[in-house]
Amino acid sequence: MTELKNTGDVALVEKLYKTRELLNDELGRVIIGQREIIDQLLISLLCQGHCLLIGVPGLAKTLLIKTLSRVLDLTFKRIQFTPDLMPSDITGTEVIEEDKSSGKREFRFFKGPIFGNIILADEINRTPPKTQAALLEAMQEHRVTAAGKTYVLEEPFFVLATQNPIEQEGTYPLPEAQLDRFMFSLKVEYPSFEEEIDIVKSTTYDVSMDIKTIIDRENIRAYQHLIRRVPVADNVINFAVKLVTATRPNGKNTPDFINNWVEWGAGPRASQYLTLAAKTHAVLDGRPTPNIDDVIKIAKPVLRHRIIPNFNAESDGIDTDTITDKLIEALR
Repeated sequence: MTELKNTGDVALVEKLYKTRELLNDELGRVIIGQREIIDQLLISLLCQGHCLLIGVPGLAKTLLIKTLSRVLDLTFKRIQFTPDLMPSDITGTEVIEEDKSSGKREFRFFKGPIFGNIILADEINRTPPKTQAALLEAMQEHRVTAAGKTYVLEEPFFVLATQNPIEQEGTYPLPEAQLDRFMFSLKVEYPSFEEEIDIVKSTTYDVSMDIKTIIDRENIRAYQHLIRRVPVADNVINFAVKLVTATRPNGKNTPDFINNWVEWGAGPRASQYLTLAAKTHAVLDGRPTPNIDDVIKIAKPVLRHRIIPNFNAESDGIDTDTITDKLIEALR
C-alpha cells in the first residue's frame, strides 16, 4: 500500500497542508525569515521528536520557540542551563508540608519546569552531564520518575535545546547517546541583508503583536497519529536505510571516503527518523506518501549529529554536511 485509503486521512492531509501556510504566515508576523527552520521544527513536533538548535546569540531562537508555542496554544517552559543547575531543578522536588487541620507532616511533590508542552533547554551544554541526563527519561518515555513515583507528561511534549557554537569555555559537550535522542540538529544561520533590514524595522518601534492560535493541541495529536498511518513505499524505506548504513565505516557497501573520514556512523534510530520525517515532509507538502526526494531533503538535520568525523576529516576541513552530500550523490 503506497497511498492513504481512508477518506478521513486524505482530508486531514489537505487540512494540514492548508494549516501549514496559515501557521507560517502567523509566525512570519513576528519571525523574519527562518522559514526552513520553522518547517523542520513543525516536522519534528508532528513526529513526536525533539530538536537541537545550534546558532550564535541574537538569532531569535528563544523568540521563535516562544512564538511557536503561542500559535499552537501550548504551554511554554524555559530552563536556563547553568553549571550549578541540579536534576531536581528540572524534574521537580519533594517538600515537607504540614496539614493545618491534622498537624501531620507529609511530602508533597512540586513539579519542575519539565512539566510543559514545549520545553526550551537553553544552552544545554552549560550544565554537567548529571543534570543533562535529567532530560533523558522525559525525552524518550515522556514521563518523569521522582522519589520512586512516575509522572506522565502532558502531550504533546517537545524539547528544544540550544547551543552556542562559538563560546565553548566552561561547557560540557553532550554525549553521543544523548545527542541521538534529538531527531534533528538544526543550524540557525544569520539572516540575509534584506531580512536583517526588516528585523531592524520591526523591532525598533513600539508595536505589540497579537498572535492567533492556528493549531490547538487536539489537532496536533490528530496530526501526529496521522503521520504514523501514512504509508511508505519499499524503495523509499530501502533508500533511507541504505543511506544510514552507508555512514558506518568498514561496512560491506561503505564508500571509501566514509572509511577515510568517519569514526562512527549513524545507528538505526536515524533510519526511523529519516522515514518519519520524510512522511511528514510529504504531508506538509500536500502529498499522501513520501518519495526519495523527501528523504534527501531532511537527511542533513537527521544525520548531522549522528556522524562522528575522524581526525582525517577535520584536517581536510570536511564536516558532516559535506559527507552527507557525497553519500547522497553516491547512492542516487
